[in-house]
Amino acid sequence: DVESMVRDLLDHAISIVRGEQARTVAQRAQELANERIVDLMAPGTSTQDDAVSLAGGALSGPVATEDSAQRRQHLRQRLKEQLESGKLEDREVEISITSKPATGAMFANMGLDQMDPELANMLERMMPEQTRRRRMTVAQARRTLLEQETDKLLDREKITAEAIRRTQEDGIIFIDEIDKVASPAAHGSGGGSGGGPDVSRQGVQRDLLPIVEGSAVATRHGVVHTDHILFIAAGAFHSSSVSDLMPELQGRFPIRVELSGLTREDFVRILTEPENALTKQQQTLLSVENLTIEFAPQAIEAIADFAAQANASLENIGARRLMTIVEKVFEDINFHAPEKVTAGEKKLTITADYVRQQVEAILKDQDLSKFVL
Repeated sequence: DVESMVRDLLDHAISIVRGEQARTVAQRAQELANERIVDLMAPGTSTQDDAVSLAGGALSGPVATEDSAQRRQHLRQRLKEQLESGKLEDREVEISITSKPATGAMFANMGLDQMDPELANMLERMMPEQTRRRRMTVAQARRTLLEQETDKLLDREKITAEAIRRTQEDGIIFIDEIDKVASPAAHGSGGGSGGGPDVSRQGVQRDLLPIVEGSAVATRHGVVHTDHILFIAAGAFHSSSVSDLMPELQGRFPIRVELSGLTREDFVRILTEPENALTKQQQTLLSVENLTIEFAPQAIEAIADFAAQANASLENIGARRLMTIVEKVFEDINFHAPEKVTAGEKKLTITADYVRQQVEAILKDQDLSKFVL
């Protein structure tokens, strides 16, 4: 179902807009959540409970009424101060949690997004809400109540309308591995009237045509027009070419760019610049074992060199080669990390010599390198 990518894009836009609006009402939602926690910890002190107590005759006379109201107000104020100071985080309270069962569980082989939007909405409305009581700490209850109060303060219709506008005007859909639906066998053979996988590939291309060109996609949140959504497709095209795609689909992607292979300098940047670079991942993983890892600059360059060599001598798989090289470098360290820490070795520096010791012999053996790297 190629329309699911448009639905996914809209869902992502809704989560972004909802997050932005949630930040604007965060303070008010926090206040309301604390009010509800106070009501749970001091039952009978809320305004509604006061009205019930007074109507029931528990208090008599204007003086008693005024004194009781002041005592209740004083109690609530003290509880609020203790909540704000964090003194009551471990106290337990009992709250009601309302939820709906997952409608998708009723249809094992078909999710709600693949159903008619009106039918999906009808099924969701038909499912009864389930309310259950749960005991939890004040810290846990605050998170749950904060979500509930935030939902009450948000305007869902405005969120949906803004998300649809952003999806239609600013949406970008990236279609990866478009070469997998190309039909090289059918190229130049009368349009590919044969059977086999080529029929399925051309079916996917035909399904993509109206979405890329511009159509109206029905979703649970409303209709999304794809006319101004930016579509970007990418593919390796090792065993096929762009001309093997349907002519109609080729025309939908008028701008074509050929990418060059990654160089050694690119590998160095990939290993050092990203927030979650492979080197930083290894440092974080081994920090769990209380082992500190540091990289010498020459070690990073050595890993990049070996990745570039492996891509040149074996199949060029781009940056994916780095993961295999890094894993090979850290194979023994990961296995013996607990023993090293027990022996008092808390810090380890990865040098260029160590990298060469782990990888160089494998890269020289063509048969072994094909198997390991």
